[in-house]
Amino acid sequence: MSDTPYLGQTTDIILGQEFLTWLWYQSDIAPGAFVDKEGRPFSVSMEQRIVVQGGEGENLETTSVSGSLSPLREARLGLATGKKVTRALLRLEKEELAWQVTLKAEDFSFNSLKTPKVEKDDEDLDLDAQLLEKLYLMETCVDLLDTLFLRFLKLRLSPDWNNEIHDVHAWMTRVA
Repeated sequence: MSDTPYLGQTTDIILGQEFLTWLWYQSDIAPGAFVDKEGRPFSVSMEQRIVVQGGEGENLETTSVSGSLSPLREARLGLATGKKVTRALLRLEKEELAWQVTLKAEDFSFNSLKTPKVEKDDEDLDLDAQLLEKLYLMETCVDLLDTLFLRFLKLRLSPDWNNEIHDVHAWMTRVA
């Protein structure tokens, strides 16, 4: 089997990188400007762990930035030099609940998912109810990510995408 990616895999990687880069831009300029399927607001922010990549083959350059209270300067500089986000720690907040998830651009997989805490009642240790609530919280996070990706795809496939690219590039050079 060859290490060369097939066309669909290459398209997925590019689309994933564009999505995460666009999401960083959107979460930076308007973190609370998102709505779920029911029209309820939620916010998105990039947390203190992000990986950007640029180039191909032997010229592939990767910048990984992490740290508490980091302004992600090196990653932002990477964006300005043409790199794209390949992995990011996202924070999603909705109705006083918060999730953290690491999303990979290459296959849209989660490396980690931290849901809001499930309240444990000392008197009522119903493990089934706790499990169902945990599953509900995980499903809610996936639904929020689906909403974000759908918004991105609608924009990506519209004539407005060219204007958005211009705005993203202006943001990249401004924040570097």
